[in-house]
Amino acid sequence: MSEKAKIKEVVDYHPGAVVSKTLMEKEAGSITVFAFDQGQGLSEHTAPYDALVQILDGEAVVTVSGKSHELAEGEYIIMPANKPHSLRAISKFKMLLVMIKS
Repeated sequence: MSEKAKIKEVVDYHPGAVVSKTLMEKEAGSITVFAFDQGQGLSEHTAPYDALVQILDGEAVVTVSGKSHELAEGEYIIMPANKPHSLRAISKFKMLLVMIKS
């Protein structure tokens, strides 16, 4: 089903929380929008798939293989498969996560 939407409005910020909404889940990959309150994050982990993170609002630190990158609205980073990565909100931020499984 096709629906028009503003990507920044798909999820709302909630105090002390990380909120997500999966927009598409297919065998080949997924598209998910996240909202992180200031100071929230995802601890270091790995994924077996390449992923793209695009910042939609706010600022975050994305660490990939031990190297930290400060990202702001409109910027993106590729996180290669099987490389350790983590995210932390500098200010509250929203991001688009696109995972490519094949």
